[in-house]
Amino acid sequence: MKIERPDGVTPSEKYLKRLCDRAFLSLWSYSGIFRDQKHGGKGDGKELCDLLVVFENHVVIFSDKYIEFPKSGNIQIDWSRWYRHAIKDSAKQIYGAERWIKLYPNRLFLDRKCTQRLPVTLPNVSNTIFHRVVIAHGIANECKNFFQGGSGSLLLSNRLVGDAHFQENPNPFVVGQVDPKKGFVHIFDDTTLDIILNKLDTVTDFVDYLSKKERFFANNRFEVVASGEEDLLAYFFRKLGKDGKHDFVLPSENLSLISLEGLWEDFIQSPQYRSQQDADKISFSWDALIEKFNRSILSGNQYYKNPSDIEFQEKTIRFLARESRTKRRLLSKALLGLLDKTPEKEFALRVVGPIEEGDPYYVFMLFPRYEDLGTEEYRKLRLDVLYSYCLVTRLKFKDAMDIVGFATESGNKIQFRSEDLIYYDGRNWTDEDQKNAEYFSNEHDLLKEVNEFRAKEYEFPIRNSRKRRRRK
Repeated sequence: MKIERPDGVTPSEKYLKRLCDRAFLSLWSYSGIFRDQKHGGKGDGKELCDLLVVFENHVVIFSDKYIEFPKSGNIQIDWSRWYRHAIKDSAKQIYGAERWIKLYPNRLFLDRKCTQRLPVTLPNVSNTIFHRVVIAHGIANECKNFFQGGSGSLLLSNRLVGDAHFQENPNPFVVGQVDPKKGFVHIFDDTTLDIILNKLDTVTDFVDYLSKKERFFANNRFEVVASGEEDLLAYFFRKLGKDGKHDFVLPSENLSLISLEGLWEDFIQSPQYRSQQDADKISFSWDALIEKFNRSILSGNQYYKNPSDIEFQEKTIRFLARESRTKRRLLSKALLGLLDKTPEKEFALRVVGPIEEGDPYYVFMLFPRYEDLGTEEYRKLRLDVLYSYCLVTRLKFKDAMDIVGFATESGNKIQFRSEDLIYYDGRNWTDEDQKNAEYFSNEHDLLKEVNEFRAKEYEFPIRNSRKRRRRK
């Protein structure tokens, strides 16, 4: 069944969809979700939210609005009116959407007539992590005018809560927590929307930042003031937690105020940032591979359709989409490097072990075309061989609980390329699987010599231009 994905209605909604399709990819990002709440069973559905992202146990609800800034001449009154319409009303829509999803997760649709259900299955509500995002347009120029310069982004303060945004002499163009009791709401504006979704352009990187920012702002032991979301993001990239991943690590000194200003400009002008941008280019081939599978799933024209339900297929492709930008860089190098060095008439295999604990094993297989085999015979043989290698991978690596197998034609100049993707759950290992894997390994020499690919990829690779001096 073909899945029709709406493009959004307003220009800002269409732009948000393009950004989210790029960052979260088409199978997990949907614009203009509707609920089937009708009066007397008649009428069209009601819009739930402007865009919804569902990935594993994360649900991201977007509300996108363009509200023109009032011009009464009283900046505090104008700000209060704009905040209520652009942010508070949007947050209200998000809270309502969250309630509906919790109560009726199976009543979400892609069209106003409520005929096409949301194709991805929502997680169990007890395990769902909701992220609430308001996109508030129409404020950048007013910010620049008020602060006489700057990027045009709203200032952030964790001590500003609720109706204090617009009551009792409010501070214009400063935002904090809309309603902590109902859940944290992230507020992005004209300036920071592009920065966030272009820099955190995988679902893993994005929700990791949101989750850690929520915890950071919830800590009331200190006050956080940032001159914009971009400076908060730069602070995030500067720090590493105990697990070696980016986090909002607190300064060692006992401070009551953390003021962040000018960090983003320093960051994007640094050699680390430039080297990262250059190194990331190869990783977008991984995104393109995922989207090729996604397009087949959404259009309903997959080569193999057994089992044919989207839920099963989504679980397999999800492993590829779960990878962060830096991991995608490493995996792209492993796959493209194998393609570059393998002639069209030769077979090649590469096993990529887990980059971090809990990651899957990847089995990359290049399978040459045989002139005496038709397409159907070739694809079936290739899939059978790929499955056999996944089975033997589980035999060789006892910790291989999740194995993702990918196969395509050998050589990097194939005009019409096809791809196979399979998933093997190593937790379901049986005695019969053991015997089959041993047979493939012993009788057919599968993985007799394991070509396992392991490498280290630095997020910010700095090339030392100075040649090392030779020791005399």
